[in-house]
Amino acid sequence: MPYFFISAAHKSSGKTTLSIGLTAAFQARGLSVQTFKKGPDYIDPLWLSAASGRSCRNLDFFTMHREEIRQDFSHFMQDSDLGIIEGNKGLYDGLDLEGSNSNAALASLLQAPVILVIDARGMTRGIAPLILGYQSFDPDIHIAGVVLNKVGGSRHEEKLRRVIEHYTDVSVVGAVHYSQDLVIDERHLGLLPSNEAERAREKIEKLGSAVANQVDLQRILEIAGNTSLILTGKADPPDMPRIGSGIKIGYPQDRAFGFYYPGDLEKLAAAGADLVAFDCTSDAHMPQVDALFIGGGFPESSMELLERNRSMRDDIRAYIENGGVAYAECGGLMYLARSLSWNGKTCKMAGVIPADAVMHSRPQGRGYVRLSETGESPWPVLSDKNTVISAHEFHYSALVGLPEDTRFAYDVLRGTGIDGKRDGIVYKNLLASYTHLRDVGGNQWTRRFLSHVERVKKG
Repeated sequence: MPYFFISAAHKSSGKTTLSIGLTAAFQARGLSVQTFKKGPDYIDPLWLSAASGRSCRNLDFFTMHREEIRQDFSHFMQDSDLGIIEGNKGLYDGLDLEGSNSNAALASLLQAPVILVIDARGMTRGIAPLILGYQSFDPDIHIAGVVLNKVGGSRHEEKLRRVIEHYTDVSVVGAVHYSQDLVIDERHLGLLPSNEAERAREKIEKLGSAVANQVDLQRILEIAGNTSLILTGKADPPDMPRIGSGIKIGYPQDRAFGFYYPGDLEKLAAAGADLVAFDCTSDAHMPQVDALFIGGGFPESSMELLERNRSMRDDIRAYIENGGVAYAECGGLMYLARSLSWNGKTCKMAGVIPADAVMHSRPQGRGYVRLSETGESPWPVLSDKNTVISAHEFHYSALVGLPEDTRFAYDVLRGTGIDGKRDGIVYKNLLASYTHLRDVGGNQWTRRFLSHVERVKKG
């Protein structure tokens, strides 16, 4: 089953736009494309999912075991014609000196041929030592082709091709010329989410057309076919009790909130829960549910709409104040605060958490986190082991004015959380944190959440 890994020499080389374009181009050829994204991310997978029509899957060394990565990859490749894995940062970038969690390590684990995207602006002869260095740094990594990106024109392209052909043995499989039409609008938190961009489909089609015209798709398919990993599929998990049977979980899926891992929602549903999507910006009232899961997103970009929808804010506040079970992450946490301030404007939010969310120009918490439980979490513990939770955070906001007697579910061992030391505000049956959890690597948060909902529901 063919697949390949898209990486780059460094961050912001254009690998995401190339990945989206390749996905759309192969999809237009009638291929069923399964996309994957290395590391924790919501935004790039939203675009890749929109381009492929299939949920993009995250592969992450920090939160997943190596065998779990292989099994997930194998499982989700089963009914596809082509797999595209998009890396993060540069090919050899990672957390440690040995590169054990780098893009190269993931390509090696999956035995995936690498297509290296190079931002060619301002480069001519200097591109040769760059490619040679990347080849020789780790001989086990198979750099099977290069895509020249942001090329300055036909003369620039010809010079680059001649240099690469003369000094290296790597194939140039594409040269994408710079065009403003191929730029996805950037925002303070990265690429604009496709679920919010009104003309996302038009942008995806433009990227697909540009890539199809400037990249050798047939050559890439040939490269993708040179894989040796045996894809066996994911073993069926043992039968689990349907602890969520009869439980309705409401979750906002709108322009303000859309950061949910597909696997987490699938596990909630597999346990028997009925997932009810709603819109915090336009629905007049909260649905009748047994629990709320308010994920992350960009509430600041829709904060006026959220403020104007007073009936929704009142419903959610009353629900939590009356003991309703709720879990909120990052953007959801901000929505539950008293107010949200951004760009000199302040809007009222749900007012459950007695603090104000304030946006800053620089990230207040960014990257991987490790959490230790304090014992204050309302969720039941599924193991006697004193486990450490591996997760991630990425927020430009901070809470101001939080009372000193606030209860916290977590001590932060790595990362920032709410105050640099703690995360996970506990209030009645609410757990709200800046940390994004993912139900992988033994962190069975969806089972814990459903067990708590069931317990509260039974009284």
